[in-house]
Amino acid sequence: MELQQAAETNEITLHEQPTQDKAEFDEAEAHIIDAGVYFEADDAKFKEELEQLEREMMQSGKKPYFAARFFKEPRKFIWFLASLASIGGFLFGVDQSLISGASLYIPSDLHIDSSRMSMIVGFTPLGAIFGALIIMPTNDLFGRKYAIIIASILFTVGAILEADAHSFGVLLPGRMILGSALGLLSGTVPAYIAENCAVRWRGGLVSLYQCMVAFGVMCGYIIAAIFDSVSGNWRWMLGSSLLFSTILFFGMFTLPESTRWLMRKGRKLDSFLVWKYARGFDTYEERKEFFVMERVVLYELEQARNRLIILDFLRRPRCLRALIVAVIYQLGGQQMSGVNSIEYYQASLMEETGLTAQKAVYSSLIGGGVMFLSTIPAIYLMDRLGRRSLTLTLIPGVCIGLFITGFSFQAKALGVRLGIYLWGMITYTIFWSSGLGPGPWVFASEVYPTYLRSYGVSLAALCDWTGTFITTYPFKQMSDAMTSTGVFAGFYCGIVILVGILLLLFMPETKNLTLEEINEVFERPSMETMKINWRNTKETLHQLIHFQFDQVWKLS
Repeated sequence: MELQQAAETNEITLHEQPTQDKAEFDEAEAHIIDAGVYFEADDAKFKEELEQLEREMMQSGKKPYFAARFFKEPRKFIWFLASLASIGGFLFGVDQSLISGASLYIPSDLHIDSSRMSMIVGFTPLGAIFGALIIMPTNDLFGRKYAIIIASILFTVGAILEADAHSFGVLLPGRMILGSALGLLSGTVPAYIAENCAVRWRGGLVSLYQCMVAFGVMCGYIIAAIFDSVSGNWRWMLGSSLLFSTILFFGMFTLPESTRWLMRKGRKLDSFLVWKYARGFDTYEERKEFFVMERVVLYELEQARNRLIILDFLRRPRCLRALIVAVIYQLGGQQMSGVNSIEYYQASLMEETGLTAQKAVYSSLIGGGVMFLSTIPAIYLMDRLGRRSLTLTLIPGVCIGLFITGFSFQAKALGVRLGIYLWGMITYTIFWSSGLGPGPWVFASEVYPTYLRSYGVSLAALCDWTGTFITTYPFKQMSDAMTSTGVFAGFYCGIVILVGILLLLFMPETKNLTLEEINEVFERPSMETMKINWRNTKETLHQLIHFQFDQVWKLS
């Protein structure tokens, strides 16, 4: 116990072994590493080891990855890496809005009924569930980088099939293959970015994935509007996504693999090379994190040998706590807030307000543009305010937007109905895109130990696409069963309120922590986290009442 207390107050170093029983030391050391506690170490030792790695790299003849050669500063290279990888998010977004416009014309062209049309829209998320399930084996066997490349190939195959489909039997498999690619991308891209970027940029750069989703949604509506009057319009709409999957495919070959995946595979020199160009070793914190990362990854790898590590989600309290909060955040907060019902059926909902099909496609541009512009602030705010604070601040706005959207369908006059619907939809989109959109992906990419991260992001993607399937495939039947189209918004609003309460009590803050330090956060019992959160909530309410806004989000 004294040893652990000494370590937790950073009073010993990595290289000092106290003269106690070896078994006691090993047990304490395991606890310390597992909790992610950092030791104070001699920076000269770090520099010496880095110089040795530099010499080995020169002897091996290894060169920086192609894209890294054009960037002298790690900060610029990591932004390029995150932007290129986030094209995977762009593909997700562009498909949402393209199918929204294409669904207005496919039924008459292929002579299919509304039930089959629901399958075409809703079975893409079903294919994505399969994609989410293969994230873990694909990531572990091939790495994050090649998992993204494999996904881009699947997306290209699916897009060709759906664009050239002349029957329901061809279009549906094409949509499901494309969906499997989206499922694989959705869990791999955030983890790839999170494992390569510095702590101070991680929240913003992972949020860039969701920003690209929103940008894709906007571009998809623009593309749909461009091809709306062209012969075979829906084929051009769906086929246009081939351009972006091709860019992703070739672009990923210019980027390196994840540093932590390389270290886990015993490729320390390659990990060092990627870290050098993606993060640099200029500061003590960067040098220290590299060697602590190595120690933790190797320890976790040793612990995971010869056992079924996925069961750690249940038998290790630290992993179970992370799992529960991440699932509530991803499935309940993001997906069951109804965003996919609104995005996939944007044009159809516009049509229900009284617009023609062509005007509904053009009007959908409003939602896509608002979503993209509203996601941009999250890149800055996610690291500035924090994941928890930002999400809880914006949830009330999401609920208000849903209420207004649902109320709009009660209006009788066409102009009034359309005006209230747009008001509610824009309000909802602004608040959702800044918090519930990017937040769950950031959280899921950082809260699991390295050896379980592939499983964790796979589960996040599974939750994401299961929620998407639940809220898209039966949406038409659900809205009909609720007798009024607007009632669905109230249903989603109730779910968001419940999720907000749970996150308020049990979600810890993870900003400004390394991936290894976050382990320590989840070592705390849930009741302790709840007490801390409740105390902070009361303090925040007091600050709000007294207009101390600079203290509410601790901006100083």
